[in-house]
Amino acid sequence: MIEAISFVAPWLFVRELLNRPGVVGAVWPSSRQLARRMAALVPLASEGLVVELGGGTGAVTKALLEHGLSARRLVVVERSPAFVRHLRQRFPSVTVLQGDARQLASLLPPGEPVDAIVSSLPLRSLPQADASTIVAQWPQILRPGGSLIQFTYDLRGAPNHTLHGLIHRVSHLVWANLPPARVFLFEI
Repeated sequence: MIEAISFVAPWLFVRELLNRPGVVGAVWPSSRQLARRMAALVPLASEGLVVELGGGTGAVTKALLEHGLSARRLVVVERSPAFVRHLRQRFPSVTVLQGDARQLASLLPPGEPVDAIVSSLPLRSLPQADASTIVAQWPQILRPGGSLIQFTYDLRGAPNHTLHGLIHRVSHLVWANLPPARVFLFEI
């Protein structure tokens, strides 16, 4: 069953890209290498939530679980109803919320500490006001010492958005992705 769901994922992605291009911010699902690089930056020692933004077909979700993150700590936020259905079927033990990252603070359980945000959102292609609304929430949501992992297709090495209250720690290039990507790690 899992193999069948994994086979369907790229075609579901293409269908959503064609039917709802404003919801999908990539040309192809994240590669296993990109997903693993992002997951490797998530700290496992704490007990707070890890929030994945833009779960898509589940490449990063799968990598987070394979990295050792407990499903009970993972909350995936996805806007596309088709992707939400797919993610809930593929990862039944993970909390998958249908919602918009612009309202992230109101989507999360109140009072739950958030150790990390793992974002696959296409911040550079979103309207500036939307991207700013999303990014402005992150320092308020993350617990002290929390991490933000974000990828971009811009390989230059400089984050595009000002992340007040977050410190850039490291970035990695991932060539084995379509297109190649850069992964940033920030901490609060």
